[in-house]
Amino acid sequence: MKYLGLDLGSKTLGIAISDELGILARALETFRFDEDNYELAAKYTISICEKEKIKKVVLGMPKHMNGDLGVRAQISFDFKKLIEDNSDIEVILVDERLTTVVVDRAMISGNVRRDKRKQKKDEMAAVVILQNYLDKR
Repeated sequence: MKYLGLDLGSKTLGIAISDELGILARALETFRFDEDNYELAAKYTISICEKEKIKKVVLGMPKHMNGDLGVRAQISFDFKKLIEDNSDIEVILVDERLTTVVVDRAMISGNVRRDKRKQKKDEMAAVVILQNYLDKR
């Protein structure tokens, strides 16, 4: 079974996809949308899932370092509901603390230029989110 991994921002949606066996995650793309237009991002996610025949999406849920949930976490809950209310896709929320830090450090150590890092960090964060989920299940 294939999975989709998502890193949701206020204007970007990093998207990763797994292989057919649900073992390895890879970057798919970064979808850009008008600020806070989560309905459009949800529709786009659903369209990818329909095209790829995906029934489970892994969505990063940002938590504060002390484990508290803030405004961004509520946006993730609302995004999950948007997708589930408009499709038969299950959305699994997972802790995404430090994923962007891990991605930034990996790209810096790989000598990726700053402009390239900015373009790719959301989809790479989605890869980390999805791969962590796949490894733990």
